[in-house]
Amino acid sequence: MCADSPDVSGLDLSRPAAGHRPVKARLVSFDSRLFEAVATRHWPGADRVLPGLSQSANHGVLWFATAAAITATRTPRARRAAVRGVASLALASATINTLGKRSVRRARPLLDSVPLIRQLKRQPVTTSFPSGHAASAAAFATGVALESRAWGAAVAPLAAAVAVSRIYTGAHFPSDVLVGGALGAGAAFAVRGLVPTRSQLAPPGRPRVTAPALPGGAGLVLVTNTGAGTPQRVKALRDALPEAEVVVAEPADVGAELEKAAARATVLGVCGGDGTVNAAARVALHHGLPLAVLPGGTLNHFAYDLGVEDARDLAGAVEAGDAVAVDVGRFTAEGAQSGEPKEGYFLNTFSLGVYPELVRQREHWSPRIGGKPASVLAALKILRSDEHPLTAQFRGKDRALWLLFAGNCTYHRPGLTPGRRLDLADGLLDVRIVHGGRRPGARLLTAALTGPEVRSPAQAAARLPRLRVDGLGEGTAVAFDGEVTHVQGSLLIDKLPEALTVYRPLSNLR
Repeated sequence: MCADSPDVSGLDLSRPAAGHRPVKARLVSFDSRLFEAVATRHWPGADRVLPGLSQSANHGVLWFATAAAITATRTPRARRAAVRGVASLALASATINTLGKRSVRRARPLLDSVPLIRQLKRQPVTTSFPSGHAASAAAFATGVALESRAWGAAVAPLAAAVAVSRIYTGAHFPSDVLVGGALGAGAAFAVRGLVPTRSQLAPPGRPRVTAPALPGGAGLVLVTNTGAGTPQRVKALRDALPEAEVVVAEPADVGAELEKAAARATVLGVCGGDGTVNAAARVALHHGLPLAVLPGGTLNHFAYDLGVEDARDLAGAVEAGDAVAVDVGRFTAEGAQSGEPKEGYFLNTFSLGVYPELVRQREHWSPRIGGKPASVLAALKILRSDEHPLTAQFRGKDRALWLLFAGNCTYHRPGLTPGRRLDLADGLLDVRIVHGGRRPGARLLTAALTGPEVRSPAQAAARLPRLRVDGLGEGTAVAFDGEVTHVQGSLLIDKLPEALTVYRPLSNLR
């Protein structure tokens, strides 16, 4: 050995010096120390709450129950948030269990330092990394928040508590929970990439028009249909717009009350289903008034397509003067039966064939079993129907058809029933026809499942500014916005472009 050579005989060259340990080793060491710190620290009340909370999240039970509770509030935004949360959870769970757990086979933490009272009654047998519970919690909470920030804020503390509980009970290392949460949030954003949230879609309705801004609702006269059963929404509107006048009317008196309200209103308002809104639109058109719509029925297609889902949406638009001009559909019957109107309007849909019978059946059963079950029952009855197809003339040729559907503007969901419209002023009728032939139920079901994009002998679809139908027999039933009337002879279906001014929130929907 040289005189100036250092003496290394006392050093252990098999292990690196502490300052030169690999990054991975230092991270693992920090992870373990953090786990020990949580395991040895006593949090008041946590020993009773967190283990049970952690167990309740097994197999997503906690989140399915939470989704059901959110849905029970019966608002469209809440339902969308719950569905998106569950979809995000499903994607996160599938990803973690098929890829994550199998990629990194990390052993679970040792429970020596975890008090027995905290430990789970049934210990997990899968690998530790990443945490599936944390992924599911983050996925559900993020998915809900992407659709509704308010519901997301309500769910976030619960999701955070579940994530922490996995460390507190000794089921996971902190890094397992952190990575699981990140993967869960990523799953929620992946679902949003596949199915955009309402706020990402183009705002429905155009173009923007000038309408009175009513601070406190002064000048708004809103007529509400008692048959709609929406006292909570009306109360919420009264609270949001205390200066507004609210008139409560029985179903048979709605038309007369709307006319009276229009005589003294700066803005005519209405709360009810699509049929009630249709009646208000006719009065607003006749008097040249803007219309404010508060959804209060079973389907509420028009209000929801405007982006008005509750009293907050409508109140904000009325006070700010946010409004758009929308198209109004019109049908004109040449040779209508005596006593029936020769002209009618529709904001959503017009149809003839079997659909008016579906509406009649739905209205018959709705008071007994509720709107949505009645719609399902009516559809089943129609699909089993053995009625003869309707005969009508198109461009001088006789045609047999089971259904003619004309939507006011383009619907963006396959099938025969209304979906969503992104533009309420495109100047077009969304026309869908199911041709006559054998097995009407099979034809209608096929058309509903495949949608208008599929061309076949059973169906046809087109987008037209107007449509003429001739040769209709006496007493031919037609349905428009949930109402039914009868016509005969010739029928012209067209549009009144941008004829009605309606309030809607123009900022991004929450």
